[in-house]
Amino acid sequence: MPESDASAASIRRAGMGRVLVYTAGSHRALHDHETCRELARLLAAIKGYDFAGEYDRHASYEGDVYFVPTDTLIGIDHARSLGIASEHDLFGGVVPYPFVATKCISHPLVDEHARVPEGWSRCFADAVRDAVLEGFSAFAPDDAMRAGSCLLPGGPVRVKRALGIGGHGQAIVSNRGELERALADVDVDEMMRYGISIEEHLDGVTTHSVGQARLDDLVASYFGTQRLTHNNNGKDVYGGSDLIVARGDFDALLAMNPPPAARHAVEKARRYDRAAFECFRGIFASRRNYDVVEGIDSIGATRIGVLEQSWRVGGASAAEVAALAAFRDDPSLRAVRASSVEVYGDAAWPPPGATVYFRGTDDHGGALTKYCTIDRDVHT
Repeated sequence: MPESDASAASIRRAGMGRVLVYTAGSHRALHDHETCRELARLLAAIKGYDFAGEYDRHASYEGDVYFVPTDTLIGIDHARSLGIASEHDLFGGVVPYPFVATKCISHPLVDEHARVPEGWSRCFADAVRDAVLEGFSAFAPDDAMRAGSCLLPGGPVRVKRALGIGGHGQAIVSNRGELERALADVDVDEMMRYGISIEEHLDGVTTHSVGQARLDDLVASYFGTQRLTHNNNGKDVYGGSDLIVARGDFDALLAMNPPPAARHAVEKARRYDRAAFECFRGIFASRRNYDVVEGIDSIGATRIGVLEQSWRVGGASAAEVAALAAFRDDPSLRAVRASSVEVYGDAAWPPPGATVYFRGTDDHGGALTKYCTIDRDVHT
């Protein structure tokens, strides 16, 4: 039976719960879509639901439906039209305005003359000031220029497109001329809708991953670090995340007594997380991931701060889902070590026992394999 017919047959079985992938309007790479699809299969197995493929707006779905969107869903009413009313209805998140799904909530506007997008929260910028790096968000070219000019006297500045993923869409500038050229490459309509982030640049960085995933009655919270790898063109790209995952909330995670840098990262991410859900009305998410950078600023001081949030399927999601499955299988299990790995090249082979969730071709980097491993022997 063709897959489409099998999915339709599954849908017709009244009373069965179903997991659906939602990709409408997504511009993510093909391997991201395939990854999302495979993770949806794994989530369906954990929930005891059927995997019913991609959402079809013309279909009628009976019984419980659980969504796995490729992107953060924009619009509370849009989510409700799909039947998504709370974090229990999806693996990901829902936000009220486009910019809220991006890194451009992390910093304040440059001054009182700056363009203010609908839904902007001054309360959030104030609440996370000590949890992020020094920087500004801008929603107009002139505002971005003023923001960069304010920061440049303190050292190099990083200009980041709101829709950039995995380090793409970024430029490091050291003077006004470089700033002008970097901003000239940014699509103005994109900047007006989603914003642009301009913040201090750090050297010698470590990127910490901090987050939380919820599925039914399961809660898993984690800290860890990201790693880089070379793609088939020799460029440094995201290569995966190594996580320590605790059953429970952030308090359970901190009770594991993480190293000082990891503890600082968790505390800053938790402050950012709490402020987001207090300051942006209507937001909810079952998957919450925060990139927290640690590095050296222009005067040689160590700085640590949240770079951005991800309320959608991301690079660490395979490790998160593997941890949730382990906690579901063993109610006595308190913590696991989980790793997501991305490796390029035709000769890349996962180790024994790994779960492969993508093996194919990256649109830009060539042959790519994604897998995850899990170790239940964690001494806290």
